Amino acid sequence: MVAPPAPPAPPAAPIQQPAPGASQRRLVPFQFTGNGSEYFGIWIVNILLMVVTLGFYAPWAKVRNLQYFYGHTVLEKQSFQYLADPWVIFRGRLVAVAAFIVWSIASNFFPIAAMALLVIFIPLVPWIITRSLKFHAINSAYRNIRFDFVGTYWQAVKVVYLWPLAAILTLGLLVPLAVQRWHQFLTEGARYGRSAFALNLSVGQVYVFFLKMLGVFIGLLLIGGVLSLVYQPIMAVFVMAAYLALFGYFMAGLTNLVINSIQLEQHGFASNLGKRRMVWIFFTNSLLILLTMGFFTPWAKVRMARYRASCSEMEVAGDLDGFIAGEAQHAGAVGMELGDAFDVGFGFG
Repeated sequence: MVAPPAPPAPPAAPIQQPAPGASQRRLVPFQFTGNGSEYFGIWIVNILLMVVTLGFYAPWAKVRNLQYFYGHTVLEKQSFQYLADPWVIFRGRLVAVAAFIVWSIASNFFPIAAMALLVIFIPLVPWIITRSLKFHAINSAYRNIRFDFVGTYWQAVKVVYLWPLAAILTLGLLVPLAVQRWHQFLTEGARYGRSAFALNLSVGQVYVFFLKMLGVFIGLLLIGGVLSLVYQPIMAVFVMAAYLALFGYFMAGLTNLVINSIQLEQHGFASNLGKRRMVWIFFTNSLLILLTMGFFTPWAKVRMARYRASCSEMEVAGDLDGFIAGEAQHAGAVGMELGDAFDVGFGFG
């Protein structure tokens, strides 16, 4: 007897295709490759030359320092670059020093003129900030593509004067709003080539962060009150520990919150600084700098830079090389703006 034919197999389920870029997202860590002994040589020479030149070497010292830290910050085996001309910073500082001397003389001999100069200077502050940010941005590069800053004067007026004033008038209730607006100004004004950075950080998230920090502060106050009743002499130690705890929570927590909210086109960033670790590094660095009369400073700076880099990653969607190549096609447009920034070497930042 012939067996009946087997029933046809059910059709195979269609293969689910991942969303574009979803399976290609990868975390690329930042690295800092410098070491304290190497940086000590740069640091001590800078100090000696500033002493010998009565401070006139400061712009060159600043550029050498930034070139060292940029050059040892690595992403995908490529380091960053700092390209500023020290002479530009030097000329800007001469202008700043001359303005300060004029104001000092006026304040001693012509008080009304000094007040007038101060009134004139107030609206200049946002302009100085935007030009300084632009100057340092376009002199920073990665894979020979420069960064840029396109924040406007009126945006700077809001974050420098308007929002802080609103925070004061509301007795601090709008401080989180002022903080969010400041970081939004810094981030969304930044460019890499022609690609814009974005900050996906809501005011509500910043309020939640400050409420948590307020909770930590209140908790420390309660602990301090109990300790003061039990053993008064320990209060000095506790106050120092409480300050360090708040410092660590604020610096690490806010940095993580902001960096985790930054995007560059389809790419993201991640930061996982540890609050207790930040406190420990800050405390031990400060103690060792004090005990060595300042000579531990190069190792302290390198140690902090290495830790920050080790906690930072870029979330790359697809191929970063392709993105870099695309930016390189129009990088010249940013380079043409360099001359426009040369009149800003005020030496701030």
